[in-house]
Amino acid sequence: MDIAIFWFRRDLRLEDNKALYHALNCGLPVLCVFIFDTEIIEELPAYDARVTFIYNRLEDINNVLEKHGSNLKVMKGKPMACWQQLQNEYQIKQVFINKDYEPYARHRDKELKHQLLQKNTTLHTFKDHVIFEESEIVKDNDTPYLVFTPFMKKWKSKLSNNDLQSYHSENGTNYLQVQLPFPSLQEIGFTPSEIKVPEFRPSNILNYEDTRNLPIYDTSFVGVHLRFGTLSIRSIVSSISTSDTVYLNELIWREFFMQILFHFPASVNNNFKKKYDGIKWRNNHQEFKLWSQGKTGYPIVDAGMRQLNETGFMHNRVRMIVASFLCKHLLIDWRWGEAYFAKKLLDYELSSNNGNWQWVAGTGCDAAPYFRIFNPEEQTKKFDKNLQYIKRWVTDLNTSTYPAPIVDHKFARIRALETYKAGIAKYAPQ
Repeated sequence: MDIAIFWFRRDLRLEDNKALYHALNCGLPVLCVFIFDTEIIEELPAYDARVTFIYNRLEDINNVLEKHGSNLKVMKGKPMACWQQLQNEYQIKQVFINKDYEPYARHRDKELKHQLLQKNTTLHTFKDHVIFEESEIVKDNDTPYLVFTPFMKKWKSKLSNNDLQSYHSENGTNYLQVQLPFPSLQEIGFTPSEIKVPEFRPSNILNYEDTRNLPIYDTSFVGVHLRFGTLSIRSIVSSISTSDTVYLNELIWREFFMQILFHFPASVNNNFKKKYDGIKWRNNHQEFKLWSQGKTGYPIVDAGMRQLNETGFMHNRVRMIVASFLCKHLLIDWRWGEAYFAKKLLDYELSSNNGNWQWVAGTGCDAAPYFRIFNPEEQTKKFDKNLQYIKRWVTDLNTSTYPAPIVDHKFARIRALETYKAGIAKYAPQ
């Protein structure tokens, strides 16, 4: 029997899922598939909270599919090997996927298209993860924007109701009628994590502009849900009042960094601005360890790192503070910090994480100037003056066990300025 396949990736929902909608309207019975990619998961600890979150969402999806006489086919392995297995098991005529813009995913999907063509199978790709993709928001000369503000203005001017259209399919009879076993988390090679992913909290958007820099207040926790597609970006943007411009701008920053990564994939591992390649990072392993453990002696930095280690989340303002401290105070390569965040953050998204780390380090496009160095004490006075956030996470504050500062702020600031100047001078025109 001829069938179509919908492949879940970063779109773990049945509602308002563009590629799934088109699959269910293609005229063929649809088998839904998810692949635990061993190229990715083999690098993760067995208790990774993100895998537990993904598994739970898949279980929810499978429960709905069961009501329609179908199941989710869950596989584990290298994607192309799994697709070879699917091609051996089923007569696949059409495959439907939502696009992923990261370099690894683009290469994988190119391989998939080639493999499917060998058996005359058509691959249909759709924009679902963003409002605007790839080269939809570019300058008048068709080159990508390197500065956020004009990108943001063009994004807003181009937005229309068509971009926010929902894709709902009520017809469950189009799923392939199958009975497939649903594996346990342990069978996939993982154990349940004690870290729970917070639900999306839309009410926290209401006071976002007033509270977004105060770490004692919870945010909407939308990041992780956009990362794994458990919420539709179209539904989020549609729900935002036109007065919530600050929150909308944050969502546009996400797409800005995505288009930067799409057009400049080398920025994953390299400074976006080459003139920063001459910076001589200190890269002290012991100091990096103290930073990662939240034992720098700077309470706002330590609070952020301890929150990250315990919950998989860190407040956005504090992310900037701890990142600046690592790059400027300790002169440790931003790539070390980016990699640590990648291991810990529930909402880890390559484009945003990379973009924001390079922004703080000064090496990225539209980045903070290299001489902008956050003073942790001043940041505390501005955003946590009553130490509510700090005391929540640094329980040993003002005790004999709390460490002294690992570096003096004034000394570190001067050292950073001199190091950056010397590094940039190497690339200055002679």
